[in-house]
Amino acid sequence: MSRRGWLWVAFVVVHAAIAIFGFTMPNQPMGDVYFVYEPWSLAALRGDGIVGVTSSWVYPQLALIPMVLAHGLECIAGYEVAWAIMVTAFSALGFAVLVGRGRSQGRFTAAAFWLAYTALLGPIAMYRIDAVTVPLAVAGCLWLVGRPWLASALLAVATWIKVWPAALLLAALIAVRRRGAVIGGALAVSAATIVVVVLLGGGGHVFGFITDQADRGLQIEAPVSMAYLWLAVAKVPGSFLYYDRDLLTFQASGPEVDVVIALMTPLLALVVSAIAILGVVKLRRGASFAGLFPPLALSLVLALFVVNKVGSPQYLTWLIAPIVIGLVIDRRRWWRLATAALAVALLTQLNYPLLYGYLLISDAGAVAVLTARNLLAIALLVWSVIKLAKVPQRMRHPVPQPTPA
Repeated sequence: MSRRGWLWVAFVVVHAAIAIFGFTMPNQPMGDVYFVYEPWSLAALRGDGIVGVTSSWVYPQLALIPMVLAHGLECIAGYEVAWAIMVTAFSALGFAVLVGRGRSQGRFTAAAFWLAYTALLGPIAMYRIDAVTVPLAVAGCLWLVGRPWLASALLAVATWIKVWPAALLLAALIAVRRRGAVIGGALAVSAATIVVVVLLGGGGHVFGFITDQADRGLQIEAPVSMAYLWLAVAKVPGSFLYYDRDLLTFQASGPEVDVVIALMTPLLALVVSAIAILGVVKLRRGASFAGLFPPLALSLVLALFVVNKVGSPQYLTWLIAPIVIGLVIDRRRWWRLATAALAVALLTQLNYPLLYGYLLISDAGAVAVLTARNLLAIALLVWSVIKLAKVPQRMRHPVPQPTPA
């Protein structure tokens, strides 16, 4: 069997395994699928209200489409199995774009990384809406140079499903020479989405997902919450974990928590802006797309996770696309960073779903695992920014050489 064939065998095994683990692992790793995705989509199908249109929603409006599409397969074995099949089909399309004819060593390495990372991350890599955006992001990144209109449109669709691919669009706007195509593709998708939502009567809720996120507290998995988790472990008065019934997440509270909450969104904007400015500087000094885009994209994506009030485990799926494109372009310089990312994925699965019950009771061991994951993610951000700062630059004007006497 060819190595391309072995990749597809591994693809089937990995996706079948994590689909099954979603049913067998503790702490309901597929909980969002039947607790929120199914009720939201059923309400829309029954005419009982469309989230994002008749009411504000935590997700952008296109996120409802895959939730509704999954109902077309639920006759097989219920909505949860239908979701797993749908996500696997989306992933297969993105994986096919990546693998191609199987002749490129860089693409082979990137495909193997994608599968290993997915396996180590576990069922959370399948049973969240983020799983739909990953193959769209991978294909979009791969086509940015050759098909920038299509690539930008795919990334824009992914952004209107879950906001994080906006970081890839920003990196593309900086690194891709055909910026008009990048802007045009994204504007076309965004305009079409907004027009449809307004025509359906949802003009007042078009950007509700932004305001909903801005009002959130500190989710317990977020890196910024580490100090509060350890205060809860130490039983410091006023430090505790609680369940937010509106957002359906566990959050942390403690000394000056409101100040920290207020600072996080401006801090995130500042960090993202600083990384983008560094990317612009490198571009103006002659950096190529191949050298600039992968570390810029990874730095921006990591910033969205590290400097965030929310740290849901599925957010770690975001790392797949920028690391895949880095391995495709230059696997020799990216394999160490990719290996470190695999460790982040493994620690994430240990935290959720395996140790999550212990985390909720402030068990020191579970908090230590989560802390190790977050510290490694912070280290990856620093590493990627350093990699960005060291991107080779071409001299725009040759240095005059002295003429021989």
